[in-house]
Amino acid sequence: MPTAGYLKRLTRRLTEDLGDVDAERIAEESKATGAQRASDCTRGEEVTMHGELRAVETCSRTAKAGVKAEFFDGSDIVMLKWLGRNRIAGIEPGRKVTVRGRLALQDGHKVIYNPYYELQGSDDE
Repeated sequence: MPTAGYLKRLTRRLTEDLGDVDAERIAEESKATGAQRASDCTRGEEVTMHGELRAVETCSRTAKAGVKAEFFDGSDIVMLKWLGRNRIAGIEPGRKVTVRGRLALQDGHKVIYNPYYELQGSDDE
């Protein structure tokens, strides 16, 4: 009975936490690209991950110049830090990106310094 299955999926979508739905969607996209899951990566590994930028911050003070972005792949958060840059075109919240670099830990949080990145098409395109 296909109607029961449809109603079950619809009820699940209406009652699920939006953050969980979003994380599930991002995780499925990441898995489809063959990228590594951030939650499975450990310090010192060379990683390639696919996900979304949730927040981007620029700091133009001379001693701490750089761009910081919160990257989320549906399994964990990784901070991306580009040192010595005031702005990077295309690095903006909501943008899908594939990143590659060596994973480090800073204050117990995962971080990649100066990652290589590939911007993916935006949702509008």
